[in-house]
Amino acid sequence: MFDWNTIDTVLLDMDGTLLDLNFDNYFWQEHVPIRYAEKHSLEVHEAKDTLMPRFREAEGTMEWYCVDYWSRILGLDIARLKAEVDHLIAVHPHVFDFLDGLKQKSIRRVLVTNAHQKSLMLKLERTHIQQHLDQIICAHDFGLPKEDSNFWTRLEKDVKFDKNRTLLVDDSLPVLRSAQGYGIAQLLAVRKPDSQNPEKNVEEFQAIYDFSDIMPKSGDDEV
Repeated sequence: MFDWNTIDTVLLDMDGTLLDLNFDNYFWQEHVPIRYAEKHSLEVHEAKDTLMPRFREAEGTMEWYCVDYWSRILGLDIARLKAEVDHLIAVHPHVFDFLDGLKQKSIRRVLVTNAHQKSLMLKLERTHIQQHLDQIICAHDFGLPKEDSNFWTRLEKDVKFDKNRTLLVDDSLPVLRSAQGYGIAQLLAVRKPDSQNPEKNVEEFQAIYDFSDIMPKSGDDEV
């Protein structure tokens, strides 16, 4: 798939890539509708009928990822509701071994997430994944989602990576296409971002089932 000797930096998405997307899918598709229905004296299916078009309309925008935006729009404390189901936050298999393997090869490990700062902090507190990373970049600090081509220009200024010696692993096809357009040389999708849902169609991208597929090994530079 690629030679580790050609890579200096690995950019890693969080939700669906390092962490199981089951938490996020359950939260938005089930938990928020339940709490919204309670607040407005609705049946849960009525709440879903109201909420799902709003969610779809916001996808790919900075608002879609913003806890404060949805708290204001829905009249719910989204951060508190996330904490109610934080037991579902889970790290995908082989992630820590993979990240530690990159460190052994002196390859920089950078988390690049669209998640809002409040969601990010909750997940770091739950998983301690930051202990296996060199840098964390939150798109909200830039005011641009990863789907926006201008995001990558800003990221390169902050992280100072060489596009030709960088690998991005992300479960979002629009994000991968945006990065591809910017010129990031190595791109990998994730076949099963949500452990409770079927395999995803990764379309034109090479993809992994989990990080054991690309595990750096001592004395083995290619995967």
